Amino acid sequence: MPKQTAPNCGSARAASRYGQPGARNLPRILPLGCVALMFGSALAEAAENQALGRYLSAECIACHRLSGTNSVGIPSIVGWPEEQFAAVLDSYGRKERGGQAMQAVAARLSRAEIAALAAYFGALSPKP
Repeated sequence: MPKQTAPNCGSARAASRYGQPGARNLPRILPLGCVALMFGSALAEAAENQALGRYLSAECIACHRLSGTNSVGIPSIVGWPEEQFAAVLDSYGRKERGGQAMQAVAARLSRAEIAALAAYFGALSPKP
């Protein structure tokens, strides 16, 4: 007699009937697993975004210090809220803010690159 296998119908009752332990709890556990998967995915995406931001930051830190201290006329960008950082770069890219160097840098950055830089600098804390 061939061994019975559970039909692929997603039914916890059917899975339990075919000897798969814990299948009765599947309806309760499945939503938690989905939430954990989405949260884990969001964390991975945030980490990738920060890694890209760190890679792209080399040009930024040539003028804006990572220490979080102001340099002559050049503000610190360490610890800025992401939304503010992105809004400022967007305004430079549209030439709504003065500063040829910043306009040139911002104009060649994509939205994804701006978001990555915002995530990277937003996650940093000024050093004493």
